Amino acid sequence: MTDPAILTIIVNWRTPGMTLKAAELALRAMKGLRGGIVIVDNNSGDGSFEHLSRAVAERGWDAEARVRVVQSGRNGGFGAGVNFGIRTGLASGEEPDFYYLLNSDAFPERDAIRVLCDFLLATPEAGFAGSFVRGADGEPHRTAFRFPSIASEFENGAMTGAISRMLERSVVAMPIPQGRGRVDWTAGASLMIRREVLDQVGTFDEAYFLYFEETDLCLRAARAGWSCYYVPESRVVHVGSVSTGLKSAERTPQYWFDSRLYYFIKNHGRLYATAATLAWIAGAGIWTVNRTLTRKPDRHRKGHMADLVSHALRQVIGRRGDGRGPARGALVEDRK
Repeated sequence: MTDPAILTIIVNWRTPGMTLKAAELALRAMKGLRGGIVIVDNNSGDGSFEHLSRAVAERGWDAEARVRVVQSGRNGGFGAGVNFGIRTGLASGEEPDFYYLLNSDAFPERDAIRVLCDFLLATPEAGFAGSFVRGADGEPHRTAFRFPSIASEFENGAMTGAISRMLERSVVAMPIPQGRGRVDWTAGASLMIRREVLDQVGTFDEAYFLYFEETDLCLRAARAGWSCYYVPESRVVHVGSVSTGLKSAERTPQYWFDSRLYYFIKNHGRLYATAATLAWIAGAGIWTVNRTLTRKPDRHRKGHMADLVSHALRQVIGRRGDGRGPARGALVEDRK
């Protein structure tokens, strides 16, 4: 493969201004590369689709269908929006060799896309390649991760130095790698995927509304023999949580708990999912004792333990979902 085709997919949810900036910089980064950009509006209902369509035409980006704006018709979440973009495909009808996912609030540097493409071309066993991501303030973001486990849930609940050191190889968020290397999974804010991976294991599981969808896809691919790599030479600025508002949210939204539980049940079974939840609660108990003795501020989001426990109990008594996916009705209010 000497001249691969790339389809860049940007999912918009009520962030048309940032989406246009992301598209502008992605278009610059696509210079000299075959392919195009598709902006998927996830039924924003705020005029985003019309605004984006008009702006793309006014800027001439739609020449030769280099940039297209499409309407998914529903807000099914990030994975559903990406899947819609994958099904939309390239305007030429040609199958892309690679899909490049870019968040609507992520801004790639000039060579960010080419670096990922060149890496995948040179690394046949790699199914995914993710970028180095920093915030608008210049601070690096942790985007190299391990798969969640019972041990990682215990560590995440405890957040205590001795336990974190003991379980350092299980902590989900890895220290920021200093160079290229294999990771379990990496963030979808700037992620290139080889088409053959999706042909083999399928696209995103749309039962996830937000969160854990990249984790699930990378796990399925890993089980099929594909690797995921962190490629820091590809650099992207990411504002983060603009559409979801999770950074500023007082409590963790329902859809996060839905996705977390579904991930564990789907990939490891109900018994493992129960053990993972109990491990987090046990760890949080240790943290509660520790902070009481040391008078440290609580590092967990407000009400997180109570919300986690009540969510698990609702699953047990059948009031929330059936274990085959997050309860879709529970997501309606959270995502507005």
